[in-house]
Amino acid sequence: MKLRNISAFAAALAAPTLALAQDSAEAAGPTMDKGDVAWMLVSTLLVLFMILPGLALFYGGLVRSKNMLSVLMQCTVITALVMVIWVVYGYSFAFGGGTSPYWGGLGKLFLSGVTPDSMSATFTDGVVIPEFVFIAFQMTFAAITPALIVGAFAERIKFSGLLLFVALWVTVVYFPIAHMVWDGSGLIFNMGALDFAGGTVVHINAGVAALVGAIMVGPRIGLGKDMMAPHSMTLTLVGAAILWVGWFGFNAGSNLEANGGASLAMINTFTATAGAILAWVVIEGLLRGKASMLGAASGMVAGLVAVTPAAGSIGPVGAIVLGALASAGCYFFVSVVKHRFGYDDSLDVFGIHGVGGIIGAVGTGIFTAPALGGMGGEDYVLAAQTWIQIKAVIITVLWCGLASVVLFAIVRAVTGLRVSAEDERRGLDLTAHGESAYHS
Repeated sequence: MKLRNISAFAAALAAPTLALAQDSAEAAGPTMDKGDVAWMLVSTLLVLFMILPGLALFYGGLVRSKNMLSVLMQCTVITALVMVIWVVYGYSFAFGGGTSPYWGGLGKLFLSGVTPDSMSATFTDGVVIPEFVFIAFQMTFAAITPALIVGAFAERIKFSGLLLFVALWVTVVYFPIAHMVWDGSGLIFNMGALDFAGGTVVHINAGVAALVGAIMVGPRIGLGKDMMAPHSMTLTLVGAAILWVGWFGFNAGSNLEANGGASLAMINTFTATAGAILAWVVIEGLLRGKASMLGAASGMVAGLVAVTPAAGSIGPVGAIVLGALASAGCYFFVSVVKHRFGYDDSLDVFGIHGVGGIIGAVGTGIFTAPALGGMGGEDYVLAAQTWIQIKAVIITVLWCGLASVVLFAIVRAVTGLRVSAEDERRGLDLTAHGESAYHS
């Protein structure tokens, strides 16, 4: 009893001091939580892990053995190139603080004015993280997006042409779209479109550019005649699994804080992917009589792509349904549409990322509705939000599609787009890089 009284007395004495401390904290301005910072540092590393080695191994396993190293090299050098561009002017173009709805301006060229004490806002008023952390996190997004594109014209693209295209493409397409979708002054942001982690910015952007590239570069020599099966489904699954693990940094990290919003994005990244894998396996089993490992890996990526824009606003059950719908749509494009129209999207970048991104972006408007388990408020209007999502998709497709056509044409005139027929037959490992992935 005596201890309880003493504790109560101490609490009473401390109350004014605590109130004064809270008032002082509020007067001091925004606060930074070390837990948020630690989570964002880890998330940034997870997204890098998605590219190297995740995406590199996923794509590398899907090509023929004579082109394995070329894919690894393309992913590696693209990552380095975009990181340098991001620091020089990319961050400024995307998040430079300008008021234009289309680009961020020149205010942060070479990261001008950014110091370890500079802070960047999160989704909670008054909570911030170091701006360097935000810059590094967004830098990994900028690096993985053009790396995704290379799967569309793998085994035949000229290395110098690819690097020139990437430098031009991130400048003209990625940075402006990132600004339009995620910056407070951006066109699509102010339309009210929902894109939690990059359905439009990353996946639709990459998918559309990949489709344009596949058409303009042309099909692989021997397509439909030569054996072009993946040389290592083992490496493909290893890469896909790394992508799934890294995607938690991609999606849950996009919450910018270590709180309930991150936990929602995390569980949705689990459930949407699981639903997509099962749906692809069932569809393939019913239509082809056998469920393949390639199909399961494709379903995995389709689910991850679809939930990316929706991860922070839909419920776990809605995520399962969204993942399954994306799998069905992607399967149709990969197995039917591509063959009907005859374009050679080698590793199905458009079929998975483009189509999956579109389904996910539109599905975000549907499954965010509270009636379907989403996190939309009481005033949420499903039809109105879905129409906003559709408009955001149309803007992204048109901007990226038209710009990509022009940029591929420029690269064709400057360096050429594809290697010679002889080099393609020998394989890009030896002819472009003077190495071989495997030795007898």
